[in-house]
Amino acid sequence: MTEITPYRIEIDEQQLTDLHRRLAATRWPERETVDDWNQGIPLAYTQELCAYWASSYDWRRLESRLNDLDQFKTDIDGLGIHFLHLRSRHTGAAPLVLTHGWPGSIVEFLEVLAPLLDPTAHGGSAEDAFHLVVPTLPGFGFSDKPTSPGWSVEKIADAWAQLMARLGYEWYFAQGGDWGAAVSTAIAIQDHEHCHGIHVNMPTVGVDQSTMDDLTDNEKDALAGIQYYRDWDSGYSKQQSTRPQTLGYGLVDSPAGQAAWIVEKFWSWMDCDGHPENVLSRDQLLDNVMMYWLPACGASSGRIYWESFGKGRNDPVEIPVGCSIFPKEIFRASRRWAEKRYRNLVYWNRLEKGGHFAAFEVPDVFVGELRKCFREMKA
Repeated sequence: MTEITPYRIEIDEQQLTDLHRRLAATRWPERETVDDWNQGIPLAYTQELCAYWASSYDWRRLESRLNDLDQFKTDIDGLGIHFLHLRSRHTGAAPLVLTHGWPGSIVEFLEVLAPLLDPTAHGGSAEDAFHLVVPTLPGFGFSDKPTSPGWSVEKIADAWAQLMARLGYEWYFAQGGDWGAAVSTAIAIQDHEHCHGIHVNMPTVGVDQSTMDDLTDNEKDALAGIQYYRDWDSGYSKQQSTRPQTLGYGLVDSPAGQAAWIVEKFWSWMDCDGHPENVLSRDQLLDNVMMYWLPACGASSGRIYWESFGKGRNDPVEIPVGCSIFPKEIFRASRRWAEKRYRNLVYWNRLEKGGHFAAFEVPDVFVGELRKCFREMKA
């Protein structure tokens, strides 16, 4: 079955009523014993955020915005995949598939869609135009949830290749961060005949051990970041890669728990100077949380870790690659580390501002990076 059907998000009002009921009935833990986020998202802020969620947040605003975009679903390998497909008005626009990660969603890309589709209206030239395909990862958002194992990064990459072919694209570019970077890298390996280049904002490369006696300052900083992640920031990944089902009971049942699980990572991984609302509005944070809460994705979204965390292939990538390294990214590879895997590295840039959710945090910078990167590949 290769049918592509239009899709609209239509959340029943009873689901929103149930959300408000659950928020009102939240059983809260005691406050943390420190005066910062060192033990996790603080009680006072979580209560404040959830009170706003219950009293002032408007889901119908986001639902309407998404429904104004061209959304579709199609069955790939027995799973319904939800995606945006937005065609540029510019002749010669390049096909580009954008892939989110965890704990993100397609909401991350909302502010970059128009500039990528219609660059002449947003400070660019017609040669910067893209046809955009923005799929939702299996088990996330409004894509279907796998009912059997096997949906690894490599399988998702194959699915995206099928999707691009099904949409009639003979060639395309791919972009992603977080799991989206891993999927894009897998596409570059597995579908190199059709994928003409990728851009990633978290390169999926290891530390080059041969450089350990001659580290640059950037590499020393990267190693310190890796150590901090292992010591203080990686508990979520251990849980999701080993026992996502156990975790899911709490996340699917408690909106406060789901919001806390996600928003703490936005605080940790954004370039936000200590508070997530320094970068994203409360509505934006909750927009992303709703993409997990409404479809009850607490367990299913975690399973990508069970399927793929620490298990992916490490093959070299031969097609053109571009990398943008943001200062608050979880892992900030150096160029020489990246070149060990990405053999045809045509674009590299270290930025002064931004973090893990680059398209969400600094959309103008993100768009500029994609334009510069893919110009190199189109030249």
